[in-house]
Amino acid sequence: MDYYKKELFLAQVDKEDNILSKVERWDAHKSGILHRGFTMILMYKDKIVLQHRKHLAFDGYFDLTFSSHQIYVNNVLQTDEDAINETLKREWNIDGSGLKSIPKYLSKFYYKAKDPQSIFTEHEVDYIYIAELINLPDPNPDFAYGFKLINKQEIENYKVAPWVKQIIELI
Repeated sequence: MDYYKKELFLAQVDKEDNILSKVERWDAHKSGILHRGFTMILMYKDKIVLQHRKHLAFDGYFDLTFSSHQIYVNNVLQTDEDAINETLKREWNIDGSGLKSIPKYLSKFYYKAKDPQSIFTEHEVDYIYIAELINLPDPNPDFAYGFKLINKQEIENYKVAPWVKQIIELI
């Protein structure tokens, strides 16, 4: 899992989502520093693709379909679109051509959640996107134990990441 060892910088923000500075990702998560992130919900034939997370934070929880961060590349913060496309390739082995349309922005919200199993805290202004898949994806086993296809009502049957409970109301 070389990706988890890389030094990456995120946008440290205030609660109104104003960028304050750059912060190294693991420093942000260990110290609970508020930063910007995103969650991408992938749908397939009217079902939600629920990722079984393989991650240092909230490992073993289920997510809607993946969550990550916009990072600084050459001192410039990635656009949401670039961050989403990079994560699609890294975690799901697909590119934008695997989607029926470009990801649709739904909303953003603030949350804070301490992982009871680790030293990490997710403290984010989270941007939420949704898109429909053409075919089922092939998850990268470095980032997921697998996935489930579910209806919205079935979400309560899974141990979901804390932010999922807020996001599910948007779809």
